[in-house]
Amino acid sequence: MAAPPLLTLQDVALTFGGTPLITRADLTIAPGDRTCLVGRNGSGKSTLMKIAAGLVEPDKGRLFVQPGTTIRYLAQEPDFSGFSNTLDFVEAGLAPGDPTHRARYLLESLGMTGEEDPARLSGGEGRRVALARALAPEPDVLLLDEPTNHLDLPAIEWLEAELKGIRAALVLISHDRRFLSALSRSTVWLDRGETRRIEQGFSGFEAWRDAFLEEEERNQHKLDRKIADEEHWLRYGVTARRKRNVRRLGNLHALRKDRREHRRPVGSVTMQASEVESSGTLVAEARGIAKSYGERPIVDTLTLRVMRGDRLGIVGANGAGKSTLIKLLTGEIAPDTGDIVLGTNLKPVILDQGRAGLEPGMTVTDVLTGGRGDSVTVNGRPRHVIGYLKDFLFSPEQARTPVSVLSGGERNRLLIAKALAQPSNLLVLDEPTNDLDLETLDLLQEMLDDYEGTLLLVSHDRDFLDRVVGAVLVSEGEGRWVEYAGGYTDMLSQRGKGVEARAVAGKAKAERAEPKERTAPPPPGKPKLGFKDQHELKTLPARIEKLEGAIVQIKGILADPDLYARDPARFEKASATLAQAETELAAAEDRWLELEMLRDG
Repeated sequence: MAAPPLLTLQDVALTFGGTPLITRADLTIAPGDRTCLVGRNGSGKSTLMKIAAGLVEPDKGRLFVQPGTTIRYLAQEPDFSGFSNTLDFVEAGLAPGDPTHRARYLLESLGMTGEEDPARLSGGEGRRVALARALAPEPDVLLLDEPTNHLDLPAIEWLEAELKGIRAALVLISHDRRFLSALSRSTVWLDRGETRRIEQGFSGFEAWRDAFLEEEERNQHKLDRKIADEEHWLRYGVTARRKRNVRRLGNLHALRKDRREHRRPVGSVTMQASEVESSGTLVAEARGIAKSYGERPIVDTLTLRVMRGDRLGIVGANGAGKSTLIKLLTGEIAPDTGDIVLGTNLKPVILDQGRAGLEPGMTVTDVLTGGRGDSVTVNGRPRHVIGYLKDFLFSPEQARTPVSVLSGGERNRLLIAKALAQPSNLLVLDEPTNDLDLETLDLLQEMLDDYEGTLLLVSHDRDFLDRVVGAVLVSEGEGRWVEYAGGYTDMLSQRGKGVEARAVAGKAKAERAEPKERTAPPPPGKPKLGFKDQHELKTLPARIEKLEGAIVQIKGILADPDLYARDPARFEKASATLAQAETELAAAEDRWLELEMLRDG
């Protein structure tokens, strides 16, 4: 007999300012559940989470919590007022009888000492402290709203491992696809005020959603309902965008292969000089550069070439020096030793973490046009600002909206729109994915795929790195940077581990140091394929072909416009089967690519 649910929301509705936000939402959380809550920005996900936490009262509906159940909620903006240090804040979240040592353990695991002044915490530090407070009591239900925001990769990977090991039921809101796929077993989709649930993790959700939307669109056309162009594009365009992005993966794989081949260790001085003389081909070349601040090395004897058209991802812990490295490669600052050679005719556009360039009193249109008319020049051609804004998921009504009332995600989208409108052949994006929802991430990926110049990308989003970059430059600590061909997953397979966290404050570096043989750069060659790998490589094409055939067959079944109305159960089963097949196909293609790279090495 199944255990009774710990938390239940039934037929919940809520209206803000006369506009219905949630019209009919249900949420059931049983012991051990791992549920992700997904939906567009502004769909009401955070509000529904607050209703589940008992922080917001719905207009109607029922919230039931099993007696004795402990619930902890991670807010996006924690309140630190009244606490003298971070340890006090975390310990205040413990229940009577909870072990106090867990509070310090969590803080230290997240790179904090417990002595920090809460009033002086950065965004990332505040998120770490709030996470420690939510995790410390070991609750029955853990509600996490964007837990990875402002965290670096080591903290994200630590949190992922920690959440896999806890007994609490989880409800997650996150824009991090990799994080959701690793932790979720069921998905609740909040769309147009209603929830729909599937008993699959996030990895199967997007294919299921696309099938659902395609079926709904066919039914709406059949019933001759008029759909507004903007709403139709925002909702149903995601399917077409993903299909275009999937087709572009082949181009990205080819780019990574080229990157792997021309990224051999630099040979002779003649080769370097010849490439420098090729006007426009070389973007930047670092020749043994080093940069330190006081006793702390940021870059130590780095040699690197960035060529026209490269897509280079830069990853590492917060404080590793990623922003400093960007400034070195773009010539904004000079190295202490070594040389930086910049290519000719460079026109860089930089989107930094500070998100400079948005005045609160400016309107959305003013940001793009500089207050001059209603047109913005894109790729040398004028476009009406409203049409360009629609490309970035803004409605026409938002064109005159002041920047001060925009959400964090909307501000980020606006700055990205501004950056991509400026003439450039070198685009530098420092954490562009912060506060963006999944659909906007798909759109940003598409925009970057169409960009013809060179891209330098700093990001903690592992899935986004896999989708966009052709090579990854990783901080190994102590100013050492090593380049790997491919995306984040390719780096992981070559390096054998993820990005390591910084040493916990107060502990000797020797406690966390890796043996030198483990941190040495990988040899130019790759491991040879074993017998099992060779057999898998031979059989994968047939498996991929079989899965592609199955997907075509299932899509044929779902193409029946009357299927959903005639047989909802069959539609649901076919949609679930399609999602599973597409997930398996993606995994098989990734594995085939990994084995091909090993064989070519």
